[in-house]
Amino acid sequence: MERILDAARLVLAEHGYEGASTSRIAATAGVSPGSLYQYFPHKDAIVSAVLQRYSDALVSRVTHLMSGQFEQPAPVIVRSTLAVLLDGLDVEPPFLRAAIEYGPRLDDGRTLRAFEERIGELVLVYLTTQRRTLRDDAPLDTAVWMLVRTVEHLTVRYLLDRPPIPREQFLEELTRLALNYLKASS
Repeated sequence: MERILDAARLVLAEHGYEGASTSRIAATAGVSPGSLYQYFPHKDAIVSAVLQRYSDALVSRVTHLMSGQFEQPAPVIVRSTLAVLLDGLDVEPPFLRAAIEYGPRLDDGRTLRAFEERIGELVLVYLTTQRRTLRDDAPLDTAVWMLVRTVEHLTVRYLLDRPPIPREQFLEELTRLALNYLKASS
């Protein structure tokens, strides 16, 4: 099964969702189509499993980074977390496009929502530890929702659009945006 998922990821990265067929995935995995169907009933089930595995790995990377960093100054942890997220999302454009455009259609958005919720839980823990440095009028649940989706959207658009903005400048601006959103008034 892992071989099939690895092959499906490669096929998605090379051909995108439209070009990913069960026969192409089976050939890349070195298995017969019949063997593939023993594990997955159709292409969408394979793609959903690949996207779930990808999401789990990305959340794990962000969790690992953040878990030992809460004592770091906000600019350091925010920038390093955004860099890990950017690196994790910086996969082959056809794969990222498949994840963003087709993932929500395949499972009614459950994988994406679960990813956002898991990242949101980490952000909430961090913001709770930093509450005294945040705006007084910032409801944390609202702030988490806004931050996670803003960062997600801008990062995905940056990676898919490839604007003429150097990566470091993008990270600097995104870090500034996130930090200033919750910054206490002077």
